[in-house]
Amino acid sequence: MWTNQSGVNMPDAVDRLTPLGVVVLALLGEGDMHPYEMIRLMRIRRDDRLVTITNGTVYHTVSRLERAGLLAEVGVDRDGNRPERTTYAVTDAGSAAVTEWVRRELVRVDHPSEFRIALAEAHNLDRVEVIALLHDHRAARAAAQSEISIGLRGAIAKGVPIQYLLELEREESLQATDLQWLDRLIQRLEGEEFPWGAHEPSQRYLEQRKAARL
Repeated sequence: MWTNQSGVNMPDAVDRLTPLGVVVLALLGEGDMHPYEMIRLMRIRRDDRLVTITNGTVYHTVSRLERAGLLAEVGVDRDGNRPERTTYAVTDAGSAAVTEWVRRELVRVDHPSEFRIALAEAHNLDRVEVIALLHDHRAARAAAQSEISIGLRGAIAKGVPIQYLLELEREESLQATDLQWLDRLIQRLEGEEFPWGAHEPSQRYLEQRKAARL
């Protein structure tokens, strides 16, 4: 068990992180924001493909993350007749928790929803480490696919009618497709021409941030 300088129990903080919490903290890694801006920016980017985004869940998540010491209030502002908006920043503990969460989930094959988010935030890790983690993920996925294939062949050999095995057939095919995609991804990552890590804000990014503040 280890804690950071702020006294945050890091393993416990990572275990308590929800997928939405990871997305929120990663978003704050781009700059300080108030929850309403976070919600708008996540919707503009279609992050609702990955997590459920409602005003209630985001505000509740922000409160939980603040109590856990993973983000902190940095200001309150008011624009015209709009209600006061509290701006938050990610703490060092919050950034570390995101990194640890992504590192943990990137190798797992039993949390498909979390794996999608880990992939989306993998750029927060070093390229070499991501390649190694994806190799571990691939090995676990290959083992899972082999187990499914053995089960499917065994069921067919025992005379189980094929119409009862359609879901298993689909799962075998999906696993094989994922393995092929992982092989291509790892190969691309190993090439220096594949961009990685932080980059200068693009015009599209700046326009998204501006739209989210309205």
